[in-house]
Parts: sequence; C-alpha cells; structure tokens
Amino acid sequence: MPMPIQLPPSDPPPRVVVEAPARLHLGFFDLNGGLGRCFGSLGVALDGLATRVSASAADVFGASGAQAARAEGFARRMAAHLRSDSGLRVVVEQALPEHVGLGSGTQLALAVGRAAAQLHGRALPAREVASVLDRGARSGIGVAAFEQGGFVVDGGRSPQRDAVPPLLARFAVPASWRWILVFDDAGRGLSGAAEVQAFRRLPPFPEDAAARLCRVVLMQILPALAEADIARFGAGLTRLQDCVGDHFAPAQGGRYASARVGAALQVLQQSGAAAIGQTSWGPTGFALAAGPEQALALVDGVRRALGDVPLRFQIHATRNRGADVVVQPERRRPAALAPRVAYAGVPA
Repeated sequence: MPMPIQLPPSDPPPRVVVEAPARLHLGFFDLNGGLGRCFGSLGVALDGLATRVSASAADVFGASGAQAARAEGFARRMAAHLRSDSGLRVVVEQALPEHVGLGSGTQLALAVGRAAAQLHGRALPAREVASVLDRGARSGIGVAAFEQGGFVVDGGRSPQRDAVPPLLARFAVPASWRWILVFDDAGRGLSGAAEVQAFRRLPPFPEDAAARLCRVVLMQILPALAEADIARFGAGLTRLQDCVGDHFAPAQGGRYASARVGAALQVLQQSGAAAIGQTSWGPTGFALAAGPEQALALVDGVRRALGDVPLRFQIHATRNRGADVVVQPERRRPAALAPRVAYAGVPA
C-alpha cells in the first residue's frame, strides 16, 4: 500500500471586511427647492462608531449577526446587479443602532455592496452601490462619509436626475474637536413610509429662510471650518439647526424629537458647547466641544444638572477618512484538521 503523504492545506477563499463610519446628518439648507434642487445637506463622519461586515463567496446566500435579514437582502440585490450566480455569506460583526440618526441603513448597504463587488473583482464607486441599493434618496452625505469621511456638503436632489446628490465640498475637521452624542434609547426617529408622509405634511419652507441658510453655509460655516474657527462654525451650525428643527417641529413634536435630549442640549449650550443640534430625525442630539477635556467636562456638567434622566452620552472625534476595505484570507481550520492526506500516485 502506498505511503501517505501530508499535503499542506489549500488556500482559503478571500474574505472582505468593510468598516463603514457612522455619520451625523447636520441639517438641510434648502428645503424650498425653488431653484430646481431640494434639500442640500451637511454631515460629518464619526471616529470610533461604525458598521463592520465581513463577506465571502458561498454556494448560497446567508447572513448572521445584527440586521442579518437586511444585510442578506442587500447582498442578493448586489449579486443581481453584478449578474452573478454565486451566493454570498455575510457576517454583520458590528452594527449601528437603527433609526437614531447615525445612518445605519446606508452604511450597512454600502458595506455589504462594496464587499460583494470586491469579491467579484469589481471596484464600484459608492455612488453606484447606493443607487443599486436605493440609498441616498434625499441626502448624499452618508455616501460621501463612506467615500471620504470628514465634513461634507451635498448639492441636493434634482427631480430631473435619479441619482445620489452630488458632493460639493469636503473638509477635514480639526483632530482636537469632539462631538458629544446624546442618546435617548426610549425613542426612534422617523423612517420609511412615516418619513415620507412627514415630508408631505410639512408646510412649504419659506424661500427667504432657505436663502439665509444657504448664505450661512457658504459665508459662515464653511469659511470658519477652513480656518478652524470653532466659535463661528458652531454658531452657524446651531443657527441652521434651530431653523430646520423648528420647521420639522410639527412632525417630531418640537425642535427636538426627544424632550429629554432637548433639555440636555440646552444645558450643554449654556455650559459652553460650540454647537448643538439633532442628527436627522433624531432622537439623538449632538454638541460640539473644542477638545476632549472640554467634552468630558460638559458631559459631567449635564449629568449633574439633569440627575437621573435616562440619557447616554458618547464622545467622538471626526473620522477624516472613508470606509476601510480589507481583503484577507479566511480563518484556517484548526491545525489538527488542516492537513490533507493523499497517497503516493493518488490525487488528494
């Protein structure tokens, strides 16, 4: 009988890991749309808060982890777009909470879509992935945060073009600045059909208010950021947030979707935060501090002021880069099971 020969394990198939940053939607600046484009958004990517997925080729489609069903749906749609007959195995290793204003759906879609394209040898732009997976209907800042990170501005939606709003500007945010997030876990922001209905029921946004906000963005927020002037940047951002929050008040019950978050933001502003506001439909609020020490002091102060109010606080720097995409081999089998056995003259 031929002597057995120990053969090295075969190379495992590649595994693509994508980490997509959370983003804050910092507000719209033209809800009037009288010039042919509507919305126009400001946003910023966050460091240390992200969706992370891994994907590898498989015989069938499957997903595990948080939001697994949603992830599998994105994988199937991307495979159809890529005209692929192979399956995909997706693991959602870390997910952003849904419907709290962090862009969870868009970042999950882009992460799964980018991983699927990478496994098929395709380097698709994030904007194409977003279009395939129906993301970026009103705002392009989630796509821009995925692509480049930092502080981003999009040009709003044109009714003549079924495309993600174009990126107009992107700035790196000073590394010392900190975003304080205020979470109310008892609430959820509007989404889906409820969000569509809310927009339909809102009154028309005044043209003069849109003109003022466009001026604030162009002549205050962006120049102040370019010069790292946190006081003027924060004042402009808060002014925009106040105006947009008051417009959305009929749909969300006030300037802020959560009264508890609103109370915390007022304390933060009175204590020296450079800016306050709500991300998207909330209920998550945000405040801006000049550095980590000030951010910690502000959080300590608001906790003392509000006592046992059930809110959570997190402090994050800006992520001045886009998503991380890494191609790596899958984990090998345990060493005791890894070697393949063949006999001399007989294929393994």
